[in-house]
Amino acid sequence: MNPIANELLQQIQTLNPIQQAWLSGYCWAKSEQAGIAPNAVASATSVASTDAQVAQIVQATPKNITVLSGSQTGNTRKVANTLVERLQAAGLPVKHINIGDYKTKQLADEEIVILLTSTQGEGEPPEEAVSLHKFLYGKKAPKLDKLQFAVLGLGDSSYEYFCGAAVAFDSKLAELGGTRLLDRTDCDLDYQASADAWIEKIVPVLVAQNQATGTVTTTATTSAVTASSSSIYTKENPFPATLLTRQKITGRGSDKDVRHVEFDISGSGLHYQAGDALGVWASNDEALVDEILDALKLDKDEKIVSNGATLREALINDLEITQNTPQFVKGYSEFAELPETAVQNPQVFASSHPIVHIVKHYPATLTALQFVELLRPLTPRLYSIASSQAEVGEEVHLTVGVVRYQDGDTERQGCASHYLAERAEEDGEVRIFVEHNNNFRLPENHDTPIIMIGAGTGIAPFRAFVQQRAADEATGKNWLIFGNPHFSEDFLYQTEWQTFAKDGYLHKYSFAWSRDQDQKIYVQDKIRENATDIWAWLKDGAHIYVCGDANKMAKDVEKALLDVIAEQGKFTLEEADEYLDELRQDKRYQRDVY
Repeated sequence: MNPIANELLQQIQTLNPIQQAWLSGYCWAKSEQAGIAPNAVASATSVASTDAQVAQIVQATPKNITVLSGSQTGNTRKVANTLVERLQAAGLPVKHINIGDYKTKQLADEEIVILLTSTQGEGEPPEEAVSLHKFLYGKKAPKLDKLQFAVLGLGDSSYEYFCGAAVAFDSKLAELGGTRLLDRTDCDLDYQASADAWIEKIVPVLVAQNQATGTVTTTATTSAVTASSSSIYTKENPFPATLLTRQKITGRGSDKDVRHVEFDISGSGLHYQAGDALGVWASNDEALVDEILDALKLDKDEKIVSNGATLREALINDLEITQNTPQFVKGYSEFAELPETAVQNPQVFASSHPIVHIVKHYPATLTALQFVELLRPLTPRLYSIASSQAEVGEEVHLTVGVVRYQDGDTERQGCASHYLAERAEEDGEVRIFVEHNNNFRLPENHDTPIIMIGAGTGIAPFRAFVQQRAADEATGKNWLIFGNPHFSEDFLYQTEWQTFAKDGYLHKYSFAWSRDQDQKIYVQDKIRENATDIWAWLKDGAHIYVCGDANKMAKDVEKALLDVIAEQGKFTLEEADEYLDELRQDKRYQRDVY
């Protein structure tokens, strides 16, 4: 074979399938332009090409774009889907992968990665992005000198580590040698405008990266598709569900106020699976709105939005007034004299001073429009669904812990929990939608054992899980590890769990009543206490599920699991961490934390 032709073949073998397909089309077009017959091309034994020309052809092939999305509530995934649609329309070779389904070792071979991620807890990645985060920050992280990347973060500025996961991914990809295509953008709860603006910037950048190749049309593939629904009702178009009942399920002596809430979704077409969440659009307490208006001496009837809503109506239905942010503190300080501590650390001041407290104790003179511009849009609250549709049919159930806290001598309440517990009328309408969570799912094999670990209202999805297992007549064993302060006051759904046990759908249970004895006992203590059984269940293929507080409970549970794995498996802590991460990647360790 001609040496030049041999060199060309070697170069072609280094190309991926998309690049080979492009090169084939390129050569065919050139032969057509030159008037060369196809059989002449096929039988040619000499190629008028140099190494430089071959290299130019290789370089001209399209750069593959991988869009990775890590989402806790689905917002990030929706933005990623929009981006992929735009890139497809531009004819670029793009694939969209849920980070939880991404094989981390592929990263070293990527050309362009666009990473979109939410943040949970104290600046940590969402559950589906934990393994990638561990990989990048671990000893096996590869050099990424050939990688080009961009990062978009979605978060909540009321938290201290705003978009912390995006910050971490962005800095580490650069540290490992990657080249930024665009500076990181961080989006707050009202993310849509910022995300759209970011897409408008990144798409032309990616088009420019592929301009040398001409238009390359490919079909985007995705493993981040959510469960489909025939319903027309979404976050943007919520269903007006009838509130059937709300029942307090903690005792009179409990320090907690937990309500079981049921909605009628007949005629909505809404479908959900065990593990999904329900979005609730709540309104603000009218008494709280009036308290703020009185403190600021603003005219409640002033029209301040284009749809003709008054200031009072906007504060009730459209604006966030129960969750303070550093941005509000900074903005309000331009109109009022706030303490030095507020100026020095607005994050800490915001977390300890509600908006109503600030406007009452630090009066300011500002217009209605100026005040409104300091506030974020009101957003829906998400609750883990506490029912299986196979069991309850055209209903959906929630387990709602009512948020109450002291502001000096005044008791304050959370927006949505207080709305569901007291302000929404029974038989009245509440605007809801289903938020699918494919990262918190029962195993497909009904024989697989499961271990469910939760505290407080974290028991909600496990009620749905066992209802579903019973409906499926699943033979896999079910183990509940649940914690709350007192057996007599805080045993949520006690009679139901007793029935599940009697009917053979709760095979093992371990309860941690933290304040029923002098020494506090938590779910992590029950994990260590049952180390031998947990290891045996894991060896038998069990899936582990954790639901509850991300900052404290979930971290303590993970540490206990690592200790059990290390002890029972005779591993080092590093090996135990790798074992647990393998469970996570295999969907055998799933968490729904908040």
